[in-house]
Amino acid sequence: MTTLPAISGRRRSADRAMRIVLGLLTLIALVPLVAIIYFLLKNGLSAFSWHFFSTDPTGNFFGDQGGVKSAILGTVEIVLMASVLAIPVGIAIAIYLVEYGQAGWFGNTVRYLIDVMTGVPSIVFGLFVYAALVVSKVGGQAYTAWKAGIAISLLMLPIVVKSSEVVLLLVPNGLREAALALGTPRWRVVMRVVLPAARPGIITGAILSIARGIGETAPLLFTTSLVLGTTTSPNAPMNALPIQIFADINSPNSQLVTRAWGAALTLVLMVLVLTLIARLYASRSRIA
Repeated sequence: MTTLPAISGRRRSADRAMRIVLGLLTLIALVPLVAIIYFLLKNGLSAFSWHFFSTDPTGNFFGDQGGVKSAILGTVEIVLMASVLAIPVGIAIAIYLVEYGQAGWFGNTVRYLIDVMTGVPSIVFGLFVYAALVVSKVGGQAYTAWKAGIAISLLMLPIVVKSSEVVLLLVPNGLREAALALGTPRWRVVMRVVLPAARPGIITGAILSIARGIGETAPLLFTTSLVLGTTTSPNAPMNALPIQIFADINSPNSQLVTRAWGAALTLVLMVLVLTLIARLYASRSRIA
C-alpha cells in the first residue's frame, strides 16, 4: 500500500489563504445584490395592496394614482408573444447545429452569428425593430405590442439556442447510433430519442430566457408606448412594467415614485419565480 506524502505547512497555509480570499470576493459580489433587494423591499412593499394589483394607472397627478394591473398583464402578453417566436425557432436552430451542421461552413456561420447576438446590447435590438417596423408603421400602427414582442424575442433567441445546443450535445451518441442501427430515419431519431432525453434542459433554458426578456426596458421604449388602460390587442400600444417604472420613477409625485418601487419589486419577484421554477424543474429531472 502506497503512502501519500504529507501536505506541507506552506501548502496548507496557501490553501487556507486562498479560501479566505475567495470567501471575501464572494461576499463583495453579494453586496450589490443584497443592497438591491433591501432597497426594493424597503421602498416597494409599502405599495403592495389589492388596489395596487387590481387597478390600472389613472393619470391623475393629484388624485388616486391607480395600480399596475395593465403593466403586469401587458408584460405577460408581450413576453408570451416573444416566447412563441423565440423558443420554437431557437430549439430548431439548436437541433440543426447539433444534428446536421456541426462540421459544415453554414453551421459554423450560424453558430458565430448566434454568439454575436448574445453580446449585442438590448437597445440595439430595439433600434433595429424601431427602424424596420415602427418608423414605417407596419401593420397600420407605429407603436404596437407585437413589435415589442419581436424585439424581446431577438434577445431571447440566442439564449434559447445556446442552452438547447449545450443540452443536445450532452445526449449520448450511443442513443442516436442505436436508433439509427434499427433503421430509424434521422428526423425520427431526433424527435423520439434526442429531444425527449434533452427535454428537461431545453425547458430550463427556455424558462431562463423568458426571465431574461421579461425585465428588458430599452426594446420596449422603442417599440411600444405607455398606456393607462388594459389593452389586449397585439396591434395596439400596450403598457409594461419596465415602461411604467421608467415613467414613474422620475416623477415629482411621491406616490408615483412609490408605485415605481412597487412595480420594480413585482418585476423582480416575477423573475425570481421563473428562475426558481427553472431550477426546481432541472433538479427534479436530474433526480428522476
